[in-house]
Amino acid sequence: MSATQRQKQFDLNRARARGQAPNTASGSASSNNNNNNSGGSKNAVSPRQRKLQTSMESLQVQQPNVSRRAAGSNWMAVAASTPATAPGSENQSTEKTSPALTKSARTRIRKKAQRNCYLAMDCEMVGVGHNGNDDMLARVSIVNRVGEVLLDKHVKPRLEVTDYRTSVSGIRPHDIANGEDFDVVQDEVVKLLHGRILVGHALRNDLAVLNIRHPFEHIRDTSRYKPLCKLVSNGHTPSLKRLTLAVLGQEIQTGEHNSVEDARAAMGIYNRIATDWEKYLERKQHQQQHF
Repeated sequence: MSATQRQKQFDLNRARARGQAPNTASGSASSNNNNNNSGGSKNAVSPRQRKLQTSMESLQVQQPNVSRRAAGSNWMAVAASTPATAPGSENQSTEKTSPALTKSARTRIRKKAQRNCYLAMDCEMVGVGHNGNDDMLARVSIVNRVGEVLLDKHVKPRLEVTDYRTSVSGIRPHDIANGEDFDVVQDEVVKLLHGRILVGHALRNDLAVLNIRHPFEHIRDTSRYKPLCKLVSNGHTPSLKRLTLAVLGQEIQTGEHNSVEDARAAMGIYNRIATDWEKYLERKQHQQQHF
């Protein structure tokens, strides 16, 4: 099954969960494919399932159109009015402290700040202690909203490594022997993540080996988002590999793991269902306030 077909199948499953027909933009061919896949199913869908998948057909967060051709003579005005919608935005401080910048320069800075408001992180670990059962940080990678690498560093071992776990971690002795000190890398990670939304898979393990904390409300963990887990793995905790195949139609981790690839995969999953995820969190917070 190709990547496109997998994505269509994921969209079809979301539409079924909502009790609605999938997007018919592709015409009758799409409709026929839906009928074939569903087998003419007339099973009723509960209101709870519909709520879990509200607006899941949205493939990505829509950004304001600020292209010159689209906005015409008002391009500058439209660009200048583009809002910053996520925590950690540097929009207001940039405009106040850089009055000499042109509007186009401020727009570029604003867009860059928006891309960096959401960061995805993944770590590779090696084994220490008896039989290599304990985890120690060996590599950490952080990417922004569009997958640009902001940090990718190997870390020098602080204890004797008893299992490099190379077949999974991809780490070899010379990688971490030439790495940076843990304290230096830890400090860089803390500065990068401050005030940002952190995306990842099983982030509790990554934060533990880094020995840092991040505000719970600023974490988007793909292994703990219940509506997605229910849709992909019947409520069980899915692997990142399984999620990426189901949501993005891409295969990862076919051999040694790559922390940059895994971070990009987690961000890709979040981007595709970000609207539903944020609405889900808003509803959950609203319910907690009334108890």
